[in-house]
Amino acid sequence: MFSPKITVHAHCDLPCGIYDPAQAKIEAQSVKACMEKYAASSDPDFKARAVAIKEDRSNMVKEHLWVLWTDYFKPNHFEAHPTLHALFNDATKLAGAAGTKGTNDVAVADKLLGKIDEIAEIFWATKK
Repeated sequence: MFSPKITVHAHCDLPCGIYDPAQAKIEAQSVKACMEKYAASSDPDFKARAVAIKEDRSNMVKEHLWVLWTDYFKPNHFEAHPTLHALFNDATKLAGAAGTKGTNDVAVADKLLGKIDEIAEIFWATKK
């Protein structure tokens, strides 16, 4: 009585067109911009707001990366790109407390952007 009448199969929650590493990159660029504005200001209130926004955006970077890592990429992608797990781990750590959340060093934001670019390259290769 309660069993489904039809069974459907899908490989993701919604059509794959919704996934895009550009979302993480935009947030990471915001993180870098906040760091640059922080460094250029002498206003303590402005600096406090810049840090708060930077930390919020860093969390958003992690969330966008986690969605790609856990929802978009499938076992066959990880088999074809054996460094992908480590790449995501490195990128999310760079967006965390030991990375952009814990520093105002623009070089750390640049490293994060570099990791996101590496992920994007693999992402777009899987879309071909």
